[in-house]
Amino acid sequence: MTYRPDEHASAGDVTRRDFIKGGITAGVVAGGGVGAFYFGYSAALGSPVRVGVIGTGDEGCVLLGAVNPNFVQVVSIADIRPYNIWRAFHGDHSSEAALEARPGLMTTYGWKTEEEARRHVKVYGQYQELLENAKQDGLEGVIIALPLHLHAPCAVMAMRKGLHVLTEKLMAHSVYECKEMGRVSEDTGKLLATGHQRHYNVLYAQAVDQIRRGKLGDLHYIRAQWHRGNLPDRDSWKMPLPPKVKVGDDGSEIEPQTRDLLKKLDDSEKELARYGGAALESAMLRHQQLKMQVEDKILHEKDKDGKTLAEKYGYEAKQYSYTQDGKTIVYDRPAIEELIRWRLWDRTSAGLMAELGSHQLDAASIFIAAAHGGKKQKPLNVVAVGNRPLFPPDRDVEDHVYCIIEFPAPGYDEKDPQASLKRIGVQYASINGNGFGGYGELVFGTKGTLILEREQVATYDLGRAGAAASMRMGGGGGGPTMDTQASGAAGPAARGAAEKVSRGYQEEIEHWAWCIRNPAPENKPRCYPEVAMGDAIIALVTNTAAREGKRIEFKKEWFDIHSDETPEGVKPDVKRYNA
Repeated sequence: MTYRPDEHASAGDVTRRDFIKGGITAGVVAGGGVGAFYFGYSAALGSPVRVGVIGTGDEGCVLLGAVNPNFVQVVSIADIRPYNIWRAFHGDHSSEAALEARPGLMTTYGWKTEEEARRHVKVYGQYQELLENAKQDGLEGVIIALPLHLHAPCAVMAMRKGLHVLTEKLMAHSVYECKEMGRVSEDTGKLLATGHQRHYNVLYAQAVDQIRRGKLGDLHYIRAQWHRGNLPDRDSWKMPLPPKVKVGDDGSEIEPQTRDLLKKLDDSEKELARYGGAALESAMLRHQQLKMQVEDKILHEKDKDGKTLAEKYGYEAKQYSYTQDGKTIVYDRPAIEELIRWRLWDRTSAGLMAELGSHQLDAASIFIAAAHGGKKQKPLNVVAVGNRPLFPPDRDVEDHVYCIIEFPAPGYDEKDPQASLKRIGVQYASINGNGFGGYGELVFGTKGTLILEREQVATYDLGRAGAAASMRMGGGGGGPTMDTQASGAAGPAARGAAEKVSRGYQEEIEHWAWCIRNPAPENKPRCYPEVAMGDAIIALVTNTAAREGKRIEFKKEWFDIHSDETPEGVKPDVKRYNA
């Protein structure tokens, strides 16, 4: 029997709780791929959907690692960094966990050499090149994992080329861009999905089912966090620059990340003489990956016009100054730094709220919708604080963000003074400098509490006054995951469980492909434009509240794709993409 997250099992049927407890623990799902069974789509497509993958950095390679060849055939990729292209084919050999999350196309499709892989997969630099050749390559869709500021222009161009789109979260860098993307999707009839993978995580779907059944009682508070142990010179978002980008007067490397990269490269070369057999092959791959990271230096080389390749690709050099110990210090950021460390700059990213908070506030929205019988609710207001107490101006996004957002509870009526008090509070924090607690969500109800840990374990405490948990599901991390190495270690229960839980990356790609093969108004990705835009509005408006230090009321018009009202005050204009 097929179970859909918006249906209840009838009397006598196996419940979803039984499915989770029996299916996962018995190893039926074997580390993921439960989507076709659980979310109600068929495993048979007739033929895989031919796609291009645009952006093969950390998250792009995670998505490549989640590809099921029965659903998707990757026929082209695009990236301007040699390092990213290499990882797309060979995988990420920096650690065992990295390789599990990013195994590479050669492993996914069973190709023995990069030469063989390139006979199947064309390689482009800028995304425009891939899209211009889409018809010639027989593309049907594209997966976009570019820096945030490029989501809208790339997605719009792709849909106008006749391609379906799955783009990484956040949907776009601004709400007016989200509306433009949604309108182009409607105009072209092309599917537009956004990669908030919790919509396809079985543990979250199970939690929704429990909330809708009333197991937690009335919801009144949700608390979520994503804490990471990042500190200056030990920051997972401040990736190494290639050599000779930042050097002192004597020509020596001044960046500790670059010095560390060169030391790893030197050490890996020495290792080659000590290994043989399979160990030698692994060592050679690690060594080659480090060499390709150094090869990114080509993006910093200047042409006859005095511009670097990174600048020609649209990235910007900038200079910052700050005072430290009474001295004025100038921080030079070359264009290649904005490219490689794009999450640190507001022009290319939107900081912690976009990269981390959007996932968990999306989860909160899913839980609140469950309390309303499945109807998604618009937030009412937000207060927030953002600051940067740890890092110097080697970035312009915040170190810490804290916010409280109010949503309507069942029975809320803005016209009734008493009913208008029925609200659900959502508290969220994301900090650097201390990874205690990692990341997860707690959902508080009048009958019990739901605890979701690192997208892997769901615990229901249905007793009163701290009674023992009555149900615990999930286990050790399975399938691809995001960059969480600075989030602290998993707890003993998560590490000790035998079963694996798919986080939803594979299922979101499968379902998107299934919807392409089965066009019908009712067949659309679970995170379609209206849903994804709602998540973007929450994240982006929270940033504004934090930076301006004020409480902001959400306007209903912001959530209407056809309304020209936006939080930025900028009117959507799809014609500007014609230039």
